[in-house]
Amino acid sequence: MQNRTRYSGLHRIFAVLFIAVLTVSACSKGQDKAELNREKEQFSLSIMAPLHQARPPKDELIEELEKTTQTKLNIEWVPNDIYRDRLINALETNSLKKVTYVSQLDYVAVKNAIRSNMFWEIGSYLDSFPNLKTLDKHILDETTIDGKIYGIYTERPASRQGIILRKDWLNKLQLKEPKTTEELYQVLKQFTYGDPDGNGRDDTFGLADRNDLIFGAFKTLSSYFGTPNNWVVRDGKLIPDFTTPEYLDTMNFMKRLYNENLVNKDFPVTSKQVQRYMLISGKAGAIIGSMTDAPRLSDELKKINPQAELTLVNRISGPKGYGVWSIPSFSGIFLFSKKAIPTEEELRKVLAFYDRMMSPDASNLLQYGLLGKHYTVKDGKALIINVTADSRNAEVMPLEALLIANLSNPGILKVHEEAQDPLIVLADKLTTDNSRMLITDPAENLSSATYDARGADLWQIIYNATYNYIIGRIDGAGFQSEIANWERKGGSQVLDEYNEALKNNMARKK
Repeated sequence: MQNRTRYSGLHRIFAVLFIAVLTVSACSKGQDKAELNREKEQFSLSIMAPLHQARPPKDELIEELEKTTQTKLNIEWVPNDIYRDRLINALETNSLKKVTYVSQLDYVAVKNAIRSNMFWEIGSYLDSFPNLKTLDKHILDETTIDGKIYGIYTERPASRQGIILRKDWLNKLQLKEPKTTEELYQVLKQFTYGDPDGNGRDDTFGLADRNDLIFGAFKTLSSYFGTPNNWVVRDGKLIPDFTTPEYLDTMNFMKRLYNENLVNKDFPVTSKQVQRYMLISGKAGAIIGSMTDAPRLSDELKKINPQAELTLVNRISGPKGYGVWSIPSFSGIFLFSKKAIPTEEELRKVLAFYDRMMSPDASNLLQYGLLGKHYTVKDGKALIINVTADSRNAEVMPLEALLIANLSNPGILKVHEEAQDPLIVLADKLTTDNSRMLITDPAENLSSATYDARGADLWQIIYNATYNYIIGRIDGAGFQSEIANWERKGGSQVLDEYNEALKNNMARKK
């Protein structure tokens, strides 16, 4: 009787356990099925984006972005040095991803594809989304083609330009930071002839420059002399900057530096790498260009001379006061393929993803990485964790290529100044100050078919003429002759087309 009772009890236990196993198994299958359904329901998005680092971001970051946006991402990371070729190939074969990044420099190359209806016009949709409707109207206007908006922009400062100076040389020579073009000349002269390194030898010079009239010294110097930014509207008509007296003043200033050996004599053929080494090695005392180069230059300089110091200057007063040339405020845009996104319903899903990307959690993930691993929050600002600085650069920085409206998005935390390089803080401060004195390009969003096709060749005529004037191979009459050559070879046609586009643009805004 006792055995029967024992066996009966065991049967009941086994029965309960069996039911429990079946229940767990059923629940597990239900969960698996629910998970599968969720994956099927999850929106899938393909993107082609540039890779500026050696490797794509870590999988954990992409997985966190997918979780945050509830989107399955298929990102093709293309090394930046071959990105343009890959972009052109995708356009020619019409094999675009749903979303394709196009840099501002490559935007000209896709204008015909945009006009041929390969991409969605999105301007009318933006106001339907809480974050996208806050996009900067001025920057959107910079991206327009024939008055229409086709992309969502990535943002950059309009001007980072200024002067990087050896602060310890200024101190040794008892010089103040220059505030005018003449004071700048005097500083460069003392850096050349005042023995700023104290070795008793004539082995230094003022300015290290390179073979680049735009991002080298020339264009920033031209701002100080009041030169227009590529074009200027006078009497209702556009005229090119190189036909103005201010451009000639800039050439004469550079000619003065060249003749007095205050700039490296081979600057028309000097690479950026060699230019940087001139400063790092202690041969030159100044570089005129992007102020954001200063922190890295300082690091390299201190490896050779630990006592060396750099400082930055952004305001140089010229005949017309203060000014600095600007670039478009968008560094690139994301375009939306009509072939890969065949319906308006799907387009709205893609735009909803980008709207979500502007939310604080997603945008700070793209900007700073994982909270607690790559950064913490202190005083309401992002504090980069120093011990992971190298890993953050490798893991997180590739993600920045996906950021939109990154400078004006209030959801992105400001960087905490604690443990930040003082030169970075100063560069950011002066870059912000630059925004108060910008010289803009009035032809920035205008189109000229001749310029699109032959602009590079036409620019080379002026490029060569400018250098040849500075180094004394041609005089003023020779420079005017090259302007006439520019006009004959298509420049006059560019002028006509730009002025027609300007007239049409002004008519649309009325």
